[in-house]
Amino acid sequence: MLRDAGMQIDFLGIQAFLSVAESGSFGLAATRLHLSQTAISHRMRKLEESLGVQLIVRTSRGIALTEAGDALLPRARGSVLELAASIDAVRKHGPRASRWVAFGCMPTLASGILVPLLREAHATHPDMQVRVFDSSPMEIIELVQARTAAFGLSVLQPLPDTLSVQPIAQEPFVLVCPKQHALAASRAVAWRELAPHPLIRISLPSGNSITIEDGLGPMREQLQWRYEAQRTSMALEMVRGGLGVTVVPKLCVPEGDGLVAVPVVEPGIARTLAIVSRAEESMEPQARFIVEAAASLIRARLANGAADESAA
Repeated sequence: MLRDAGMQIDFLGIQAFLSVAESGSFGLAATRLHLSQTAISHRMRKLEESLGVQLIVRTSRGIALTEAGDALLPRARGSVLELAASIDAVRKHGPRASRWVAFGCMPTLASGILVPLLREAHATHPDMQVRVFDSSPMEIIELVQARTAAFGLSVLQPLPDTLSVQPIAQEPFVLVCPKQHALAASRAVAWRELAPHPLIRISLPSGNSITIEDGLGPMREQLQWRYEAQRTSMALEMVRGGLGVTVVPKLCVPEGDGLVAVPVVEPGIARTLAIVSRAEESMEPQARFIVEAAASLIRARLANGAADESAA
């Protein structure tokens, strides 16, 4: 998207090109940008000269894009939208950023705890403004390092020296299947028992998939990995549709929507949930409240699940 480091990007020219292409005339483009038609024509001419191609031609019916113009239009539009989003993000983290508590949270964890966590935060601090980045563990590291986020709810992993990590709890992986499935009533299921059943895995680049692959070792070759999804939410939807069963972290399994979570053993596989923050730096009180509330909520959810399983 217009990221060639060897050339200067003429954003004024790109802006003029988009306005002309989208409005269909130089006059309307000039009105939209609060410029004269002469200024619009000048910007277009400079852009075309810098690119060495003609982008727009005048016709008896108005204007038309050349082949080069057609090729540039979607890329130019995407780049301008991306730039606008970046500017908006910078604006949000400007002088008013101190009013917000911003933190990162893995999507597979957010789906299970985020709503009750934010409700508890609002009940205690009604005026608190919260910004949540549902991001991958690697993205959370970058957000905390860049001071865009005060902390992150993530997994235990190697960190730069500038960051610190506080383990919260061990979250087991569980088998997820429909309530009517043959394994739904089991107290626990060994991995070898899954061999006859079609399995849905989340794409290999994800950290959870790697954790499962490492935990299974050679046993993974005995299983029927029939489907692969990019996200846990999609894998769960495929389970609801009867395409197979999946194995995911326990807290990301929604309650009461026709799915059952069953412990998987032999081997048991788990991930360590943790708080990522900046080393040797104290948090603001409201951020600290969310950290402590999140840790308590996570431990309580996992403890309740363990009690339910032992009573089954």
